[in-house]
Amino acid sequence: MTEAAPRTQAPMTPAAEATRTVILTVDDDPGVSRAVARDLRRRYGAAYRIVRAESGPSALEALRELKLRGDPVAVILADYRMPRMNGIEFLEQALDVYPGARRVLLTAYADTNAAIDAINVVDLDHYLLKPWDPPEEKLYPVLDDLLQAWLRSDHRPVPSTKVVGHRWSARSSDVREFLARNQVPYRWYSVDEPEGQRLLSAAGQDGQRLPVVVTPDGAALVEPEAPELAARVGLATTPTADFYDLVVIGGGPAGLGAAVYGASEGLRTVLVERSATGGQAGQSSRIENYLGFPDGVSGAQLTDRARRQASRFGAELLTTREVTGLETCGAARVVRFADGTAIAAHSVILATGVQYRQLEARGCTDLTGCGVYYGSALTEAAGCQGQDVYIVGGANSAGQAAMYLARGAKSVTLLVRGADLSASMSYYLIQQIDEAPNIRVRCRTVVDAAHGAGHLEQLTLRHTETGETERVDAQWMFVFIGAAPLTDWLGESVLRDERGFILAGPDLTADGRPPAGWELDRPPYHLETSVPGVFVAGDARAESAKRVASAVGEGAMAVMLVHRYLEQS
Repeated sequence: MTEAAPRTQAPMTPAAEATRTVILTVDDDPGVSRAVARDLRRRYGAAYRIVRAESGPSALEALRELKLRGDPVAVILADYRMPRMNGIEFLEQALDVYPGARRVLLTAYADTNAAIDAINVVDLDHYLLKPWDPPEEKLYPVLDDLLQAWLRSDHRPVPSTKVVGHRWSARSSDVREFLARNQVPYRWYSVDEPEGQRLLSAAGQDGQRLPVVVTPDGAALVEPEAPELAARVGLATTPTADFYDLVVIGGGPAGLGAAVYGASEGLRTVLVERSATGGQAGQSSRIENYLGFPDGVSGAQLTDRARRQASRFGAELLTTREVTGLETCGAARVVRFADGTAIAAHSVILATGVQYRQLEARGCTDLTGCGVYYGSALTEAAGCQGQDVYIVGGANSAGQAAMYLARGAKSVTLLVRGADLSASMSYYLIQQIDEAPNIRVRCRTVVDAAHGAGHLEQLTLRHTETGETERVDAQWMFVFIGAAPLTDWLGESVLRDERGFILAGPDLTADGRPPAGWELDRPPYHLETSVPGVFVAGDARAESAKRVASAVGEGAMAVMLVHRYLEQS
């Protein structure tokens, strides 16, 4: 073996940086922990502050304190075999606190498979086999490269937004959901805790109007609406141009796929999203049947990667912009917004997706956001620790939520209208649910009513065959039923089926004739709607597969057809 040439100087942080950047190491063996810290201080102590911890929870606490103080963390090294919380579990949580820090797993030879699996789970940057003697050959070169990579990135601390609200406030729930789904770091403070009261006092509020959002620049927003909140936390809300090659409407998997492929292939592309990118898939705790992720990937992780990828290629991503109309003006396709403004483009891709249908049971509307939630399992999961949770629905989104919530809930009950799960849920999820000791499936069962004063307290359940009813105690109910397309705003501008899904391609020419008003001498392309140059991709399309992979594929295919349309126009 050729010995690596020793390096005599550690990478330095910029001189202008006031705080010393941290390298954190965690190992439950005190002797190993001290040895790691000793090796790190010997080489990096002059330029970096070395912080060590002897358990995952204590290391997380240290990271949170560093975050509050605004101290940057460059590298995190974690031992794999630790009790209570192993290295992968720790790094997964550390990712939420310091997403830009480089992550290294320390592992024995026997655990290398776990280390390789962690590359997908926590975006692991490297794993090191123990022992690493001599460090000059096996430790320092790896860390030198990681530190240099960190220095080249935007490693400045990201100030977090603070949200003060009430557990059973629907508006507080909406704000938390909005920030979480848009990948905006925030800290939650209950109005009932001292720190929440201190923040309210500093903002000059008495807690009668909630939530109060304190932005990184110190501004206090009282019961903010989504557009105001988006603008104040740094999300793009205004287009930079009046005319584009391609406008993508909707930021789910299909829309993000279209934005990535459109921008990467040279089209001036803007994606318009009314709330948050990711769509229903973005709310999923774990997608396990998506190609290339054998250990699964959360909807938030997949969305974040897709957003960054689209931005890197030059696509504009606009949030909190509600589209209210689509018009044809010669060769231009005009997209109108709720505020009266508009943008135009050569082509449009409709990727508006679907939303969960509302539960029509008595009392549910009044308790939405106060114990009754549509999606939101990721945002509200912390409050469900040790509680009995009910989930309405029998498709994949319901199954994924059940598996995620079962990690901390006392029990999870799936309420399914059908005879079993096989008609609407993937086989792998059915197997996982069968093996989960605290998940119960009640088939042929629906919710008749939700009861509670200010928040959910009880549910009335009914068996669809016998008609028997039962009243159960419940504080948490998550609803994942049906799929209503978000297409009402289209009116008669494009043809839709009786349920509101958009017709395209062969569905428009089933009788061998082009749709009414079609003026071109060719039939519509496969994903082209009844308006030339306007395409549809993903769940909003009639007879679509309703899967993440197919939605992404349709987004890419729609861009290919856009190119074909532009070449012939």
